[in-house]
Amino acid sequence: MQIEAARDGGGLQPYEWSERFGMSDYFASSFLRMRRISIKISALVVHSTLPKRINTMLSIWFPSPSKWAARKHKQRNPNRIILFPGAGLTHLICIGLRVWFRSGGAQPKSPQNRIINAEMPKYSIVVPLHNEQDNVTDLYDRLKAVMEVNGESFEIVLVDDGSRDHTFHMLREIAAVDSRVTVVKLRRNFGQTSALAAGFDHSRGEYIIAMDGDLQHDPADIPLFLEKIAEGYDIVSGWRKVRIDNLWLRRIPSRCANWLMAKLSGVDIHDFGTTFKAYRRDILEQVPLYGELHRFIPALASWHGASICEVPIRNMNRERGVSHYGITRTFRVFFDLMTIRFLLRYLSRPLHFFGTLGMLSIFSGSGVAVWLLVAKFLYHSHVMSEHGPMMIFGAVLLLAGLNLLAVGLLGEMQVRHYHEPTRRAPYSVDRVLRAQSSEEHTISE
Repeated sequence: MQIEAARDGGGLQPYEWSERFGMSDYFASSFLRMRRISIKISALVVHSTLPKRINTMLSIWFPSPSKWAARKHKQRNPNRIILFPGAGLTHLICIGLRVWFRSGGAQPKSPQNRIINAEMPKYSIVVPLHNEQDNVTDLYDRLKAVMEVNGESFEIVLVDDGSRDHTFHMLREIAAVDSRVTVVKLRRNFGQTSALAAGFDHSRGEYIIAMDGDLQHDPADIPLFLEKIAEGYDIVSGWRKVRIDNLWLRRIPSRCANWLMAKLSGVDIHDFGTTFKAYRRDILEQVPLYGELHRFIPALASWHGASICEVPIRNMNRERGVSHYGITRTFRVFFDLMTIRFLLRYLSRPLHFFGTLGMLSIFSGSGVAVWLLVAKFLYHSHVMSEHGPMMIFGAVLLLAGLNLLAVGLLGEMQVRHYHEPTRRAPYSVDRVLRAQSSEEHTISE
């Protein structure tokens, strides 16, 4: 009988091999050439050194991927044994190399223009994005140009806050060519504060710069923040000194809110609403973010003793896309102001707040009760018919004051539980007597 090695390929082209095994076209072509050569050599070696029975077993153990080719050869020459040990062995090698490539042993060939940055960055630029597909590319180009001129190591953290357009696909393409870009995709639209918190958590820089992704914040102003951070400030806030927004819907409500926030928080800055700020990481890690408190980060950080300053920035027109803010945001700010005021002054002593209100209510109710008693016993007035509503009002004041005192005490218990170590034993031990050994009857305390 004659033995011949079938030609390799199985109809697969190099690009099909690249798709199947996860390697580049160049490596796929090289493997195909290696398969063809190994098939011919292995068939000759096996035929010349091994018996017919072992050759047949090898053809079973290492079948060729191209069974169709084997059947065609068998039909043409029934007396020939179609031997594919080299083809099967090379096929197994390729499968092993595929696993090696995908497990990290070797990475696929990177684009020639990919920028790789392996060092820990000094600056992190965090940008939340929501349906900003028209601004993503321009934003990245301008950020990269500004930070490369600065000369320090940096990273750009782009957070997709549940966009419904092609924002994430464009971000993924940017991250594929620049390792300094980190893309965080949220499952839904959580809001600007949550998106900023996600960006802060996934950033690595010593200093963090936050800004909007609609290009109303000019990346060319970033060096102003870096200069103030280098001077030793913990937080540098942007100040839109000259605003170009609508007078009645944006500028007047914003000025009123900023004035009120400055008075209630004690932080003397002009623009709380802008996202364009720079932070020192150790200060930012002490400030919890939730709800819509991102604009109050300077006020919350001041409680920890952070040094704060501001720099004038340019207020740019939105060239592309649709604004996501309206007049309703201004009204929500006033509720946040109440929260900030309470957190800054009574976070560690809630009884001072609730106790003050409770005592005022109790004293007022007691005063109403004393007046009713005087009217009853001195002037012999019929209290229920003449002063019934006043009596009910005094009783409500007394009960409300007691409830406020109880809420304050519960708050103090929560503060105590927060500051004291947990897992305390619910008992106090005076002493423990225990025998030291079974032979000696001494007792140690």
